[in-house]
Amino acid sequence: MPTKRVVIFAGGDLSAEYLSLLDEEDFVIGADRGALFLITHGVEPDIAVGDFDSVPPEALHQIEAGSKKTITCDPVDKDLTDSEMALDLALGTQPESILLFGVTGTRIDHTLASIQMMTRALQRQVHCSVMDTHNYITLTGSQTEIHDLGYTYVSLLPLTPEVTGITLEGFQYPLTGATLKLGQSLGVSNILTAERGTVSIESGLLLIIQSKD
Repeated sequence: MPTKRVVIFAGGDLSAEYLSLLDEEDFVIGADRGALFLITHGVEPDIAVGDFDSVPPEALHQIEAGSKKTITCDPVDKDLTDSEMALDLALGTQPESILLFGVTGTRIDHTLASIQMMTRALQRQVHCSVMDTHNYITLTGSQTEIHDLGYTYVSLLPLTPEVTGITLEGFQYPLTGATLKLGQSLGVSNILTAERGTVSIESGLLLIIQSKD
């Protein structure tokens, strides 16, 4: 049976406040240190996955005992990051949506890789989002609704060389049929003027980043 939502906790910046966003029906995956975070906060992951090189050896026993299923791999002989392995497992459940925590932090390479991973979910027509204390990031290749989640700004950044036909409704700075090219900042720091707005595009992939200081 398809899963309604998969929530992934990876090993980047994590906060206990994220746990309040979990629903009982969520399928929860802990990637590497994210699994230990869940268990130490009283949440049993449906799957713990990773090479677990960021946790002490004794913690791995705790992870194995506190998870419904544990999948381990060699930290050297692997091609995927722990977060991407978690995403693969999430997509395998045929979810309606995927929410990722702990995929941002001090490692900009991991952060960018995790953001780009959302394209794989979009190809499967699965809504995917990345969330941390200051940002909520989604991706669209067509049309999406943006709800007011308490963030100050909404920025639009192309993930492909060009995004065409950008039309905004419900924003302080509207656009109609606009084009954004990679490297342009025209779409940065817009503001919702209602509880929700609409972003429509004709071609390309567009990152939608809600953020606050």
